[in-house]
Amino acid sequence: MAGHIFYFLIFPGLLFAGVGGGLLSWFDRKITARVQFRVGPPLLQPFYDFVKLMAKETIIPSNAAKTVFLLAPILAVAGACLSSVFILLPGFGISSGFRGDLVVVFYLLMVPSLAYIIGALASGNPIANLGASREMKLIIGYELSLLLVLAAIILKAGNTISLNEIIAVQQQQGAFIGSISGMLLFIVSMMCVQAKLAFVPFDIADAETEIAGGIFLEFSGFTLAMVKLAKYIMLLVLPSFVVVILLGGFRFEGIHILWSVLKLLGVVLLITLVRNTNPRLTIGQSMRFFFIWMNLFAIIAIVLAYFGY
Repeated sequence: MAGHIFYFLIFPGLLFAGVGGGLLSWFDRKITARVQFRVGPPLLQPFYDFVKLMAKETIIPSNAAKTVFLLAPILAVAGACLSSVFILLPGFGISSGFRGDLVVVFYLLMVPSLAYIIGALASGNPIANLGASREMKLIIGYELSLLLVLAAIILKAGNTISLNEIIAVQQQQGAFIGSISGMLLFIVSMMCVQAKLAFVPFDIADAETEIAGGIFLEFSGFTLAMVKLAKYIMLLVLPSFVVVILLGGFRFEGIHILWSVLKLLGVVLLITLVRNTNPRLTIGQSMRFFFIWMNLFAIIAIVLAYFGY
């Protein structure tokens, strides 16, 4: 029991994932600044932002469902923390003893987005409701693509749904990204990660220039700090998930330590570059992008994986 609490609260859960995600948030913002010919924030700026929000007053809308509104961001953090535990334990070579963890991870990764939707709907603000509506439509688009990616991964790994076994297969036979099907799966998974993080071009639900923050419009103080913490954690968890299922996972021995860090930073760098070199898509364009192109890529990858390519 004590070990489980340690995993959830300390490593690789809340504390580790929060700090690691905060550092990756700084990396993302620093690269964004350089692309825009700016200096960028100091290293600890994400943590300053979090502490500043924690110290501010939490304003609850007068017509909100208060209990649900306050609990939604906490649910988002809990889902993000559980995702980090189930992904990073096998990623770091620690057996969780749970053989079906890939299926559980698929559902856990949806929890933060669903929590944001619940919080927005509970706020009673029509603009937040619009953001929640957009987020629900976007989820329908990218979750099917991600499910097809995982189906292909299961096929390539010999029909296993264990992350430990998927990593072991890659370490014995080579990372899945080294194949044609693996490259297609990498493209699709990166687009799904981009959408799950609500980064451009898939930031329709909280587009500040259009709907003033949309889904997060009414969050402030403690609730907004929890949203920011959940986003920090997901910025670590989702790229780590891509590394685990397609890039061979992490190895912490010798030169592999540096290579593991570079793989994670490389995925985050790609996410940041896509974010800064593309315009925002409309919800219709996003849905067509996932339903037509990403699903098509994933299906082609499944066929190629079946024939060993």
